[in-house]
Order: sequence, then C-alpha cells, then structure tokens
Amino acid sequence: MEQAPLDLELTNKVRSNRAADALAGITETGKAFPTVKAVAILEAMATVRRPLGVTEVGMLLVRLGLGVVAASMLSAPRHAILEALSQKIGETCNFGVMADNHVVYLDRVESAWPFGLRFEPGSHVPLHCTSMGKLFLSLMPAKKCALLLRSIPLYRYTENTITDAARLEAELKNIRSAEVSTDNQEFLAGVVCVAVPVRDTNKQPVAALAVSAPLARMTLQQGLQHVPLLQAAAEQLTVTIDEADIV
Repeated sequence: MEQAPLDLELTNKVRSNRAADALAGITETGKAFPTVKAVAILEAMATVRRPLGVTEVGMLLVRLGLGVVAASMLSAPRHAILEALSQKIGETCNFGVMADNHVVYLDRVESAWPFGLRFEPGSHVPLHCTSMGKLFLSLMPAKKCALLLRSIPLYRYTENTITDAARLEAELKNIRSAEVSTDNQEFLAGVVCVAVPVRDTNKQPVAALAVSAPLARMTLQQGLQHVPLLQAAAEQLTVTIDEADIV
C-alpha cells in the first residue's frame, strides 16, 4: 500500500499554511480516508512553524473527526461480515493488510470463549510466522520475496517457527499454489491459524482474512475445514474494500 506520496503532499500543504485544504481535499469527496493518513495529518499539524489560531485548529479537528466517523460508517459492513463469520466458526476472525515488514490488523472479531487471543485493530505481527504474513509473502514476486526474507529478522517465536529462508520459500510456493496459508503454532505456542486472500474488484489480492484459535479448541485440520467459509466471506469483503478503500 504505497501511501507515502499522499501523506507527504498533505504534510507539505499543512506546512505551507494550507492545512484546511489538505483535509478538505480528502473529506469533500465523501470517501473515508485510512487511519494512517489521519495520523499523517496530525503529525503535519505538529510540525507547523507558526502558531495555529483557535478557529483554524478547530476547523481541522472537526474535519478530521468527520473523516473518522465516515471511515467507521464505511467499515461497518466489513465488521458485520467478520461477526457473521466468527459466529459460524465459533472462533476469532481477523482482517489485515501488509504494511512495511509486518501484518497490521485492520479489523477483528473475538470469539465468545473465555480464553481468547487479545490483539486490537492496529496491532502488528510478523510476516514469516503468521498465516496472513506468509500468505502476503507468497503473493509477492519470487525475487522480491527472496530479497525480503534475507533482509528481515526471522525470529524464532516457538519451536515450530521456520527460521531458515530456503525452507520458508519452499512453504511459500505451496501456499501460493493453494491460496491457503496456515500458522501451526509458529507465532504463539498452542495457537493455530488459517488464512485466505481477500481481493479487490480487479481480482488483485490486497488483504487477508484469517481464523485463529487455541489448539485445545481447534486443530489445524479442523481449521482447514473452515476454508470454504473463509473464502465465501473473502468474496463478500471485496465489495467493502472497493467502497472503503481499506480504511
């Protein structure tokens, strides 16, 4: 997700005393803007070299608030799909994207069980040992993936974590072919996950959908049995991505 140019443009507008225009350009279209853009705006406001008037700050914050509300409204259908999926499977469902060298959870619905995995939206998890992370790696061009695997630390989180780049590349080939990725206690001991890609309206993979659960409640084989449900939900999520631009 290459958003740096837009964020840089916003920053420059604010620094050049056109902060109101920076926000207006986003909110006037009625489309929600990703959280990272909102953060960029706030960071830009903090770097302005002149005092901002009360009215000017108030206008910026109001528009920023409206943008956040709009983002929440547009992401509601996505959350509803996750809730329905979680109820069908009975376990936690996650929706995330790749950002830099991590997976970032954009949305998440916890299971109703007392023992759950507590990750909040916005949490970062590694690429090499999570189901969504390995899925994203598998969908990258082979040369770019190989270069990345040799530049990021392949930390061993559990006994099952794959820390050998060559072995990981072999697994990624299988994931690319099946379009289903698993985490067999590779990130958290006693936890298994299964992930599938979520595509945009142009059929390009832009996000991932996963189910995760403690091994005591769901074995990896049981998780794989939920793949048809995951894939059906992923197709439903395509429309929400088209409308919300992954906010």
